[in-house]
Order: sequence, then structure tokens, then C-alpha cells
Amino acid sequence: MKLIQITDIHLTTPGQTIAGRDPNANFVRALSHALDHHPDAEAVIITGDLSDWGEAEDYERLKAIIADTQTPVHLCIGNHDDRETFLQSFPQLRDDAGFVQNVVPLSKGHAILLDTWENGTHAGSYCEMRARWLDAALDRLDGPVWVFMHHNPVPMGMAAMDQIMLQDADRLGAVLSAHREKIAHLFHGHCHLPLAGSFRGIPFTAPRGTNHAGWPDFGDTKVLAGSDLPEAYAVIQIHDHGDMMIHMVEYGYGGPIRREGSPDKAEWDKLTMVR
Repeated sequence: MKLIQITDIHLTTPGQTIAGRDPNANFVRALSHALDHHPDAEAVIITGDLSDWGEAEDYERLKAIIADTQTPVHLCIGNHDDRETFLQSFPQLRDDAGFVQNVVPLSKGHAILLDTWENGTHAGSYCEMRARWLDAALDRLDGPVWVFMHHNPVPMGMAAMDQIMLQDADRLGAVLSAHREKIAHLFHGHCHLPLAGSFRGIPFTAPRGTNHAGWPDFGDTKVLAGSDLPEAYAVIQIHDHGDMMIHMVEYGYGGPIRREGSPDKAEWDKLTMVR
């Protein structure tokens, strides 16, 4: 099974840029690149910050872009989004309590998409109502379960980013821990950095976003740091026995690709190989 994770697309008014880059064009490039190179992907999951300012026009533009995509595209919301404005364009994604939380059947288990958005803050939230929904969903599902969300549940060790991580990580962690045997992996966005770690014993990863990149400045205690690293998305390959490989594809890289070397060691020659 193969999945594509795209995150932090930050769509904005056409003609406007973020960090000198066009987020609308970059998202279209990311989606096209992913599906051209991975037509066998079962689903594309976008883990939030769909719009930079939570504006209705951005969600309508997103709806138009993904309307004709043969591969299903599933959506989470992030801190830059606005839940009610988003749901005006995607009303089918509203759960019974008004959150954007969904279960997606896959050929190997299910994906669960969580809503960590909170009004008036860039930090994430996971309230008691959302936690009850997740607990009930996990009760009725067999594993494996792949969890997708926007906010990081584990501190990064960078003061400014840690202020806006998931604030209710303990509540989320308690629910996930109660169903630990079913949960294979957790995927998030938000940080604009490639990350890997574990949360309550559950492995997690995050790719860089499709427009502006972060930078791990551990010394700055007040502001977030950015960089001009290439735009990226993730390719998630899930094999038998629960084996898994995750690639961060830097589709924004514009340099040369060198076709060198062979997997056959007998063809390696110190005198003739170009290194």
C-alpha cells in the first residue's frame, strides 16, 4: 500500500507569495509530481494549513484543484485554517460534533484524520469531545490504524515552536495508548521540517511543506526560523508484516540528478568510476 502525505500548502490570494514562493503553484506542482511518479498511491492526505488566512476563496480553489484527481484526496485542517469557513466548502467532512474528523478505509487498515484546530491560537487543541470521538472510532476498528493530524504532539526543543505544539498531548496520548496495539504510525505537519520520533511509543514522522521551509534554530527563544530549502512531500510505503518506508521527496530541488553507480558490486571499478 502506498500513501502520499502533503502538508502545509498555505494557499493564498493568487499573485501573492510567501517567502518569495507561490504557494498555489507549488501545491499544484506537488500534487502533479506525486501522482505522476506514484500513480499507484491509494490516497493523498493533506495534513493542514490548507489556506494561509483561512479564506473561502482558497478552499474553493482547493476544491477545484482536487476535483478531477483520480486518486482520492483527504483533508485535515491546521492552525492557519478556519474550521467553519472550510466546512462551507467541504460540508461532508463535518463530523456529528462539528469537527473535521474522519475515518478513511484503506487496503491495509484505516486512516484516521484528526482535527487539532483551535480558534484564536496557532497552538493545537484536542478537547474531551474530540477525544471521545477518537476513542469510539478506535473501539470499532481493527488495526492497523494510521493517524494523521496537523500539530506535533511532542516538543521540538525549540522554544517558539513548542509554544504552538498540541497543547492537549496528554489527552490524545491517553486515548492512543489505550489502543496502542492497533496504531501503526502517526503523521503530522505544522513544523515545516522533516521530523521523526515517537509519541507514547507510537512512531511518528513529518515532512517539510510544499512552500516555505522551516529551520531548526535551537538558540532563538522568541521567533520561528525559515529557510530556502526545497519544497517537499512524503511517500509512505507500507509492506507486509507492518514493514514501512517513508521518503521525503524534495520535488522543489532544481539541481542535477546524477545517474551513477550500479547495485552490482562487480561493476564497480575504482579506476573508471566517476564519483
